[in-house]
Amino acid sequence: QVQLVESGGGSVQTGDSLRLSCVASRRTSGNFIMAWFRQAPGKDRRDREFVAGLRWSDGEEAYDDSVMGRFTISKDDAKDTVYLQMDRLNPEDTAVYYCGRTMVSYSKIVTSRTFYNYWGQGTQVTVSS
Repeated sequence: QVQLVESGGGSVQTGDSLRLSCVASRRTSGNFIMAWFRQAPGKDRRDREFVAGLRWSDGEEAYDDSVMGRFTISKDDAKDTVYLQMDRLNPEDTAVYYCGRTMVSYSKIVTSRTFYNYWGQGTQVTVSS
């Protein structure tokens, strides 16, 4: 079992930046995928959307089109931590952000929430205009 703990959310203004962190309780290695998803207000967890993902072995990244060029995912191997740097935030980014990890390895970054077995508790990001 892997526990994931997110932090770094908050309330900001349009154009501001935030950095989210997700610490894993167990060493991550190989082709496990760690990713950030978000769940907009009033949406069910089935509507949780892929934001950015990273393959742990080589750091390959993938992004949803809506955040490309504004968000950056990265990792710190020594700390078993994945980050999401979010720049130029806008109100459409308002959501609860969840960190997820796959239980098995994949050769590519999977973007459907159904592939992710471990989830954190979420951290709220609110962007006001």
